[in-house]
Amino acid sequence: MHRLPDRYLWRMLSVPIKFGVRSDFRKELHKKVYEYLDNCGKPIRAPLAMYRKTAILLAWLALAYTALVFISSSWWQALLSSALMAAAIAGIGFNIPHDAGHGSYSGNAAVNRGMAFVFDIMGASSYCWHWKHNVLHHGWTNVPGVDDDINVGPLARLAPQQKHYGFHRLQQYYLWGLYGLTTLKWQLVDDFKDIILGRIGPRQIPRPKGMELVLFFVGKATWATIFLVIPLMFHSFGTVLTMYLVTNAILGVITSVVFQMAHTVEEADFVPPPPGAPEERIQNEWAAHQAETTVNFAPRNRFWTWYLGGLNYQIEHHLFPSVSHQHYPDIAPIVEQTCRAHNVGYYTHPSFRAAIASHFRYLREMGKPPEMAPA
Repeated sequence: MHRLPDRYLWRMLSVPIKFGVRSDFRKELHKKVYEYLDNCGKPIRAPLAMYRKTAILLAWLALAYTALVFISSSWWQALLSSALMAAAIAGIGFNIPHDAGHGSYSGNAAVNRGMAFVFDIMGASSYCWHWKHNVLHHGWTNVPGVDDDINVGPLARLAPQQKHYGFHRLQQYYLWGLYGLTTLKWQLVDDFKDIILGRIGPRQIPRPKGMELVLFFVGKATWATIFLVIPLMFHSFGTVLTMYLVTNAILGVITSVVFQMAHTVEEADFVPPPPGAPEERIQNEWAAHQAETTVNFAPRNRFWTWYLGGLNYQIEHHLFPSVSHQHYPDIAPIVEQTCRAHNVGYYTHPSFRAAIASHFRYLREMGKPPEMAPA
């Protein structure tokens, strides 16, 4: 979906930043992982397991939506239903359209395209997500000025190379509240702005045309119908608006925290663009860069692995995004061992709580004036 050869990506996105020449590390890593999957008879994609998980998550959403719109008769019932619906939407996003967008949901491209459209039904454009997440984030992870996931403007300082403002001293406290606005911003502002301007942050992207543009507006209309129009048939405008904001506040926090815990933590590396780009290259080759700018968390917690679609194995995901997340626990020891053998950083937080604590400490450190931060 939306695939273009690398030479066109460089030109269209105006990113003159290249990585070191492919090394033995990357070659050995790919050889070992794909040989393991082949020897164990495990398909790269895991459609049966994914279809089963899809049914469970969609049923969860349907029950929560029914409870919120048609059954809840008191504020606490509505709040509980709203929280359950937000958790269901987040779980669907982590598993279904996220995997489909990477081509790892199914071996069938049409199935992947259809499942990626689930993002649109939930209010976030799968077209914009592809460029923002698959290309800019996965292509140049933790490279300030390119990876839009670490760019929130002056609101926060998420990388050492970003400008510091005095109010950043408190970002480890106030940023959690701003996380609650994330999905609202996607739904109502970012997607429209990105396709109108033809850029994400400072980087140009191709505007959607033809069927992609039609699907963009069909997705927005479907989302608005399901989550706004139908509820308005049964409840007052004030009630619908309140629950819409509450649901998105919970959804935004869940979504933001999960993605931030993998990259904006103490152990993750941040690599500034080389001053002489494009002639100069980032020292690390791409695979080593991905491992050292990414951190795993809670790898032994089976619930988090299931609910997050393997995103707690973020290193494996960045190195093998087209491999089903069902295989991440199995290939993680191979990835770690290969990293150690080639002196490539491989970091893991043992629990969800430890990752949250590291993110908090990192925000606090980045909130200090640069002259006060340790070298």
